[in-house]
Amino acid sequence: MRPPASAGNLALSPDAVFGGDAIAAFSERDFTTVRQLIADYAGIKLSAQKRNMVYNRLLRRLRAHGLHDFGQYLQLVTNDVRGEREAFVNALTTNLTAFFREPHHFDLLAALAQDRAAKRGAPLRCWSSACSTGEEPWSIAMVLREAGCPGDVLGTDIDTDVLDTAQAAVYRMERTSGLPPERLRRHFLRGTGANEGLVSVRPELRAMVRFGQLNLQSPVWPAQERFDVIFCRNVVIYFDREFQKKLLQRLADLLVPGGLLMVGHSESFPAAHPGFRSCGRTAYERLGG
Repeated sequence: MRPPASAGNLALSPDAVFGGDAIAAFSERDFTTVRQLIADYAGIKLSAQKRNMVYNRLLRRLRAHGLHDFGQYLQLVTNDVRGEREAFVNALTTNLTAFFREPHHFDLLAALAQDRAAKRGAPLRCWSSACSTGEEPWSIAMVLREAGCPGDVLGTDIDTDVLDTAQAAVYRMERTSGLPPERLRRHFLRGTGANEGLVSVRPELRAMVRFGQLNLQSPVWPAQERFDVIFCRNVVIYFDREFQKKLLQRLADLLVPGGLLMVGHSESFPAAHPGFRSCGRTAYERLGG
């Protein structure tokens, strides 16, 4: 029997059954602890409206450990038992992505790549700072290859599970269904036999992209070269305003003058920084000499 709607101190789900004999209760205290932990570990600010999402995602982790109690599970996270802290972050990280998502950014990238190729300049250095399962950095690499522009693409994410997928570079065909047939033929190999229904990124593209784990909120980032283009899309919405300002300055420091910063479709945080000017929809050019 479900509790009445007014029972706001517990979250129960009819699907939250362990072996058919128990239902896990998710108290307000548990949710508060989750919000604090994910803010501490990843800088993600979860709203109160995310409670059901948190419940459903963490329920899988409880099942993996054979637990019936969220409090016990959160102790595993806090003590980082068997690497559960990383699994906790992975479970709560949103990883919505697609090939050539927000295509206007890739039009700008193509123009820059064509100009660099015509001048026979240095390789174009691009960073996908929240690369999820890899569709974004592979899309960047496709644009560079099609322009005949040498490139070096870095993809980073806090979530190690999605990084494994990105680096494997193997996708179900439906993930590439929006690509034109010519682009699909040029950049992917079609699976056969046991791999029917899968596509794999071609070696020529793989040679352009490298991956690594990075928490954008970490106080110290590994030493990095400066970039010509940075994609930082649909991630700062999870950070508070103070950290958004800090992150923007760090990104500005890593962009060469004339470099491009691409942000998400609902984000405009670079507009207030004197080192950037708008150069298209949710795209900003780094100013300075």
